Amino acid sequence: QLHIVESGGGLVQPGGSLRLSCAASEFTLGSYGITWFRQAPGKEREGVACISSSSNTIQYLDAVKGRFTISRDNAKNAAYLQMNSLKPEDTAVYYCATFRFGCTLIIELLDSWGQGTQVTVSS
Repeated sequence: QLHIVESGGGLVQPGGSLRLSCAASEFTLGSYGITWFRQAPGKEREGVACISSSSNTIQYLDAVKGRFTISRDNAKNAAYLQMNSLKPEDTAVYYCATFRFGCTLIIELLDSWGQGTQVTVSS
């Protein structure tokens, strides 16, 4: 099990922004594709964005296209999810997960993830 820590969540008003961070210890994050997925109360987990190890491939869930941006800094062993124009329906716990090959939004293919960070969008 890889040790991953997500941070940056919080309470924000609709239309606001947050930047989530994903940090790894004891392994090289740059060797893996990274997927951010979320889970809202009573709902299934859904992949939000993914980025391949070399950043050549990026995918987004349709619902967040144009609002969220995934990125990574392999030199800092970190990945990020910039979330703009947040909506109440973005409220969820957000997780950073690894994927051995490429980039995927399919939850069942993900390897390891952290404890998550809560994002609440509310006025």
